[in-house]
Amino acid sequence: MTLSQPPLFLLLAVAWLTAASRLAAGEVMPLYPGEIPNSVPHSVKEVVEERDGQFSGYKGATFPTLEIVLPDDPGHPTAAVVICPGGGYVRQVYRKEGTDIAKVYSDHGVAAFILKYRIPNDLTMADKSIGPLQDAQQAIRLVRQNATKWNVDPGKVGIMGFSAGGHVASSAATHFEKALIPNPDGVSLRPDFAILVYPVVSMIDGIAHAGSRENLLGKNPEESQVRLFSNELQVDEKTPPTWLTHAGDDAAVPVANSVRFYDALIEHGVPAEMHLYPKGGHGFVLKDPAERWMASIFDWMERSGIR
Repeated sequence: MTLSQPPLFLLLAVAWLTAASRLAAGEVMPLYPGEIPNSVPHSVKEVVEERDGQFSGYKGATFPTLEIVLPDDPGHPTAAVVICPGGGYVRQVYRKEGTDIAKVYSDHGVAAFILKYRIPNDLTMADKSIGPLQDAQQAIRLVRQNATKWNVDPGKVGIMGFSAGGHVASSAATHFEKALIPNPDGVSLRPDFAILVYPVVSMIDGIAHAGSRENLLGKNPEESQVRLFSNELQVDEKTPPTWLTHAGDDAAVPVANSVRFYDALIEHGVPAEMHLYPKGGHGFVLKDPAERWMASIFDWMERSGIR
């Protein structure tokens, strides 16, 4: 039995919606209408996590979903952002790097879509290395397909990622020409912009986040796989405009991940803006209200003609 077959599918959906009701943020929908691509029969169950008595996110997510957080009647089609929370390709910090962020976007007239992507796992996927990227491609496809329904400008659909979610987002921004999901209508899978927050970008020894690399590619990946998913090596002229931020003293994900991606963007003539801070460590933006640190994102979106 696969996740797409009715009994387990419904059980998972009900369980997810029960947890989501505590968020009171937006409608949650299954990411795929039917069979989940690249899925294999399994009995792995994702875990709802709490911190300080509050819902915090998911560990080992197996059932991908999209949560829809729309602005109040903006009167015109808006920009949209698919948000990929981080968590080392083990968990997703869904509240802090998902629902809290989505609310700020919607308050500023931007439609937000929180992606609960599948955590790489050989027990749940035929090829775990492409699972999160498949889910990111499907999220972008869904937003564009439903642009009229959700009052979204299909030419202003971007992606945002935190930490390992930044690897999901930077993968979507550099691997969009090859569809890893069914896409019979040929919907563009290229995000129109990318926002990367202390992102995992590279799988190369010395700057890779070791845990994310092992969880995505395994203990001893082939060099070709390492290079393929080192997204700074995949940048070209078609890579979308990108905004990045990172702290120089990040001991978990070296700042070189952002610096090398930025250098590659500039080398290929892609508009890019990067905010580097000497101190703050990993997850530094979460220490301040999102409204405050996201102000520079909205300023960049305005100057770039996105918002």
